[in-house]
Amino acid sequence: MDSLYERLGGMEAVARLVFDLYERVLRSRRLAPYFAEVDMATLIDHQTQFLASLAGGPRSYTDAHLSDKHAKLAIDDRDFDEMLQLMSEALKAGGISDEDHDAFLASLDAHRPLIVSQAPANV
Repeated sequence: MDSLYERLGGMEAVARLVFDLYERVLRSRRLAPYFAEVDMATLIDHQTQFLASLAGGPRSYTDAHLSDKHAKLAIDDRDFDEMLQLMSEALKAGGISDEDHDAFLASLDAHRPLIVSQAPANV
């Protein structure tokens, strides 16, 4: 059986997915500020590698690395949920099957404890 990475179409397809995702992220009032001073080309490269590994492609990051990179960003569950929603939209726009869509989001959500570092502020 093919891996999710292979069913998505490999690294090129994951890169297209990441480009679509970040077009959406940069339009988000909640998420765009996290990326205001980020080298987007480098981020997209890293994110492509990370998401490819989540889908069963070449492994590029450890959990410790992921946790380290996000620890100082004060990401809360609402931020993470919005990122998941935007990822869902990008996956659907890419024509990903429902089964692969759900598997990919579940894999990403399993990494929530490594990315979310604070409780949401009271609103």
